[in-house]
Amino acid sequence: MRIRIAFSAVLTALGLMLLTPVAAHAHGDTVKVVVTGQRAGHVTADITWENDGDAVDEAVAATVNAVSVDGVRTQGPWRLVRDPAAAPAGWTTAEALPPGSWKVSVDVGFPSLGHGDLEVAVPVVDPAPATAAPTASAAAPGTPSPAQPSAASPSAAAPAASAAQVPAADSEGDALWWTTAGVAATALAGAAVGLFLRRRRRIRLGLG
Repeated sequence: MRIRIAFSAVLTALGLMLLTPVAAHAHGDTVKVVVTGQRAGHVTADITWENDGDAVDEAVAATVNAVSVDGVRTQGPWRLVRDPAAAPAGWTTAEALPPGSWKVSVDVGFPSLGHGDLEVAVPVVDPAPATAAPTASAAAPGTPSPAQPSAASPSAAAPAASAAQVPAADSEGDALWWTTAGVAATALAGAAVGLFLRRRRRIRLGLG
């Protein structure tokens, strides 16, 4: 019984050993690298298996190098990372190329060898225009202008009050003048009557 179990285990191990190379080489021994361009300066690329075109699901060790078209400037080496905004085969760089024309090359070392290159152009992005500050209105809504004083304004109320007080002052002055004149006229009339009566009395008595 023990011999049968040991024999079965050996056969299973041999089967796994034979199937492992087959599974490892199902996609082929090379990867296809296609540099698709750039997005906001970040290099983008698709990495698939050469034989069947399937996306590489496992980790990828790849480096990105860029040289300006005039050969003066260089960028990299940078590492490729998964691109969440692309298809499963999409990869990108965390770093961004400055504006200009670049010859980009991508070299993959794991899980298999692969290479791709492309000339990409990174445009100059104009800065966002500054928003103009809103101009203040000449007068706030509901606020009376200087040419139109409100009814509650003291400067507007003062002339009205003084104008209202002028007739009253004139009326009081006229009343006072007429009262004084009447008293004086009454006094003169009384004095004249008194003198007239005294004179007649004296004539009667023969003193005149």
